Amino acid sequence: MGTGKTLYLECASGISGDMVVGALLDLGANEDGLRRALASLNVDGFEIAVTRKLASGIEGCDFDVVLDEVHESHDHDMDYLYGDLDGEEHDHGHGHGHHHHHDHEHEHHHDHGHGHHHHHDHEHEHHHDHGHDHHHHDHDHEHHHDHDHGHGHHHHHEHRSPADIAAIIDAADLAPRAKAIAHRIFDIVAQAESKAHGLPIEEVHFHEVGAVDSIVDVVSVAYCLDDLDVTDAAVSALAEGYGRVRCAHGVLPVPVPAVTHIVADHGLVLERRDIQGELVTPTGAAIAAAVRTLDAPPARYRVVRTGLGTGKRAYNPPSTVRAMIIEEVAEAAPAPVQATPEVLGAPDLWKLETELDDCTGEALGNVCELLYAAGALEVHYLPVFMKKNRPGYQIEVLCSAALIHVLENVIFENTTTIGIRRCPEWRTALPREAREIQTELGAIRVKVVTLPSGIARAYPEHDSIAAIAKECGVSYQDALRAALVAIESQL
Repeated sequence: MGTGKTLYLECASGISGDMVVGALLDLGANEDGLRRALASLNVDGFEIAVTRKLASGIEGCDFDVVLDEVHESHDHDMDYLYGDLDGEEHDHGHGHGHHHHHDHEHEHHHDHGHGHHHHHDHEHEHHHDHGHDHHHHDHDHEHHHDHDHGHGHHHHHEHRSPADIAAIIDAADLAPRAKAIAHRIFDIVAQAESKAHGLPIEEVHFHEVGAVDSIVDVVSVAYCLDDLDVTDAAVSALAEGYGRVRCAHGVLPVPVPAVTHIVADHGLVLERRDIQGELVTPTGAAIAAAVRTLDAPPARYRVVRTGLGTGKRAYNPPSTVRAMIIEEVAEAAPAPVQATPEVLGAPDLWKLETELDDCTGEALGNVCELLYAAGALEVHYLPVFMKKNRPGYQIEVLCSAALIHVLENVIFENTTTIGIRRCPEWRTALPREAREIQTELGAIRVKVVTLPSGIARAYPEHDSIAAIAKECGVSYQDALRAALVAIESQL
């Protein structure tokens, strides 16, 4: 695991974007900072509401994106009608008598009974000419929102391409790591939709996942993960219901195709529940795939903080996502690991490397600082001889899987390289913990590691030694000797 925090997402009653945001806010992500980040989006027509809500008697955080000043709860990814074999429609407890005929492409019927009528009066026929027989698609969805609220108000859904969404993310006031996470989530959904519809990625147009509320959900998740300094994550099996979803393409089974492609491509596990309905949304599955770096939580861990995000649909039990910041707890006397190719499992780290023969020393020093600031675990250079016997340097960077994209961007933007290799890396790491000990000069921080034999060793932290030497007006070596004497007597 990396130097940041480790997240464990429990998805025992499903996962959606808004539930994950609620869980991360409940975990301690900065709500004011999130609001500032969302205000920087080049997207109009939304507000967010963050409230407290009970689920099975347990209080959690409810995150809601309120669109166009219509104050009502939405399940942001997909509000579908479910049909049994006779075609009977089921309202799954939305609690206000509207049926959401989501039709996966655009058809929404919201009958709220308040007399406010939204009518999107375009037959919205799609004609795709892919070079063969004109491939005429009449989706038969008049794209109406029948809200019956009593005054004429026209609602328009924007259809956004992956490039449109990428531009929105790039223009936002977000940290590089948050932008990288948001890009990865949408890339995963784009690949799944591309497979589901048999289209090149650049021809995919997002409807539900590309709508304003889901852009807000994804950017919110990315901001919160960066704010909490999450660099590793384990994700439980994703609970999923059963039944069918009626959409513009016909009747689809639960899980819907986009979700099945995401879980298949990224090794996620589904766990069936006896609930008729959709518990895993494409955005929720994409978030799980994007953040997951660990196959499972550590065998022994302590829980540092817990957060609960609540859903909108009235399933029984209620939909929630639980998020925990956890810390691995080492065994008292761990046995040495005998790693063989058969038992290595998923890589612990990834190595990024590239060679440069036309980059200045100043530029190399600068990119080293930027890589560490963006979350790299290790950065170093090796002198190499390149083609035409030119002297150069090889940059090697170690990082978690979640940071590959952001660190590659740092290298591309701040050096002259035009290509970066990535390699999986496995490592055997000794259990370690940070402690503070008292010396004759004051308190210093040490790192305590445990050998396979059970013997503990402590190493003073350089920054702590340097700080106390300066504070006490002694040399670095004198401060180091004082630390070593204290370690010998106290450990």
